[in-house]
Amino acid sequence: MSALPDETPQWGRRRLLAIVVTLVLVVVSGLVGLVYAVHGAVASRGTGDDRAAVVVDALPSGPARRDAIAAAPMLRVTPHDSRGGTPAASPAPTIVVPAATSLGPAEVPTGFDRTPEGAVGQLAAIATTVLQSMSIPQVRAAHEHWSAPGAPGVEEWALMAAVQALLASEAGRHIDAPGTSVVTVPVAAQIKGSDEDDWVVACVLLDVTVTVVTEARAAYGYCERLQWAADRWVIAPGASPAPAPSTWPGTDLAAAAGWRTWTTSAAK
Repeated sequence: MSALPDETPQWGRRRLLAIVVTLVLVVVSGLVGLVYAVHGAVASRGTGDDRAAVVVDALPSGPARRDAIAAAPMLRVTPHDSRGGTPAASPAPTIVVPAATSLGPAEVPTGFDRTPEGAVGQLAAIATTVLQSMSIPQVRAAHEHWSAPGAPGVEEWALMAAVQALLASEAGRHIDAPGTSVVTVPVAAQIKGSDEDDWVVACVLLDVTVTVVTEARAAYGYCERLQWAADRWVIAPGASPAPAPSTWPGTDLAAAAGWRTWTTSAAK
């Protein structure tokens, strides 16, 4: 890996870690203000872990059911939980996600099945493409091509907030320098809920590594509503889902938050 020019300040691991954590915090803080209550559709588990069960069985297919699924709060975690943790003694359940089969608009991999797992794969493809580009034009292009009418605008998009946070930091000034990179890898996922066979709230947990001379890592949880449109999954209309827990993968806390270890099925 090439070193930055001599005039570039050396970056310690502590500062890099702070940059990665900032990405997580900006996204989470931008979503905290969402309204979770959906007129009796969300009920507390009563387990003391700040989670709620979505009561959807009595709700017919449609907007109320979808809003209830999206708005249900998920496990609350701290910034520290995204940066590390003790590996769990027992492996978490797995989720098998299909592989992409083609390249779609805005250079986003696509070709995923019309299944909840396919929606997970498409969401991860959108997120990894956007975050690794670290380009505002690329974020806008991805949002334009992968959002249905009525979806949250690009200015409200969690991924736009994440890219803006890095570009506004000191590291962002050196994003095009040799040896600087952002790599995102999906490591876990969960299906928060679905309605019929064409609507899903999918969540992915990404391992984000920022390298500026040295590297730092943090986990980033991200959820979106998705709907099947013609031949692919796109971001669906409606308010953004409740924040996803950013937990270090492979820990008991990650399993408690509902994350399933990511595995990829063979391409068809």
